[in-house]
Amino acid sequence: MGDVYVVAEHLNGELAEMTFEMLVHARGLAGGVGGSVTAVLIGGTDAMAAKLGAADKVIRVAAEADYNPDTYAAGLKAVVDAKKPQVVMAGNTSQGMDLANALSARNNMPMAAACLKVSAAGGNVHAVSQLYGGKMNVTSNLGSGPCVVTVAAGAVSADGGRKDGAPASEDGGKAPAATKLRFKKLIQPEKGDVDITTQDVLVAVGRGIGKKEDIEVAVELADKLKAAVAASRPIIDAGWMPKSRQVGKSGLKVKPKVYLALGISGAPEHLEGMKNSATIIAVNTDKNAPIFDVAHYGLVGDLFDVVEEMMDEL
Repeated sequence: MGDVYVVAEHLNGELAEMTFEMLVHARGLAGGVGGSVTAVLIGGTDAMAAKLGAADKVIRVAAEADYNPDTYAAGLKAVVDAKKPQVVMAGNTSQGMDLANALSARNNMPMAAACLKVSAAGGNVHAVSQLYGGKMNVTSNLGSGPCVVTVAAGAVSADGGRKDGAPASEDGGKAPAATKLRFKKLIQPEKGDVDITTQDVLVAVGRGIGKKEDIEVAVELADKLKAAVAASRPIIDAGWMPKSRQVGKSGLKVKPKVYLALGISGAPEHLEGMKNSATIIAVNTDKNAPIFDVAHYGLVGDLFDVVEEMMDEL
């Protein structure tokens, strides 16, 4: 019998959406390994613990609320050393990768990253990982011993992991003080002329737009639709649009009624920021682009031809 431990991720006093998605994965996996689901809450609050009802138990580790990889990794290791779960699950996020990598290396535990699915068969844990920006899936057999997995965002709905009512709570001690790193401040994207998180309709452009001057095509379409223009990270990194327009894990999370993705391949980091949009429409020349896996409507074609036809219709 093996237990599944989920590292509850939080920021700015709120549990991350990823935490609830992991609880869904963990509940399915726990049945396969014959164990229970435990949420490990490091530096969290009573209010956070009260939202982890999908877990059978919560282990509370005292630590500063502001994330510090040095402190949090040591706190997690202490819990795992004492309890010896079969599977430790973290998000495939900046925080989750910090903690999972450290735990895997320090405890000599096999690890699979960017997992879409984690299951058990014959006592062994199997993980399906997403590689090359979502264009290839690989299945790994992690064996029957202790292992670590990081879960990619968007593979399941977080709704199934939302259950209020704090489960049984256990004191996990206090995480040691950081010795190498210290938290200074959290830098968040500045709000620009438009807050893309409040828009009903977004026209988002990706690498497929080609060059900076052609973003004007998306701007004209957005004007017709009374929408705002957003972008994936490559556009922001190129300096073609301000950071306040970036959608994704390192940008902003959006939930518009309509999300029109033009020339966006759909890397996991981008999908994390827009997967909860009510209606996703994708246009891409690559029929195998991962964006089509989450889109409600998709068209394989040149975005400029498609936008021209849309403008004619409008």
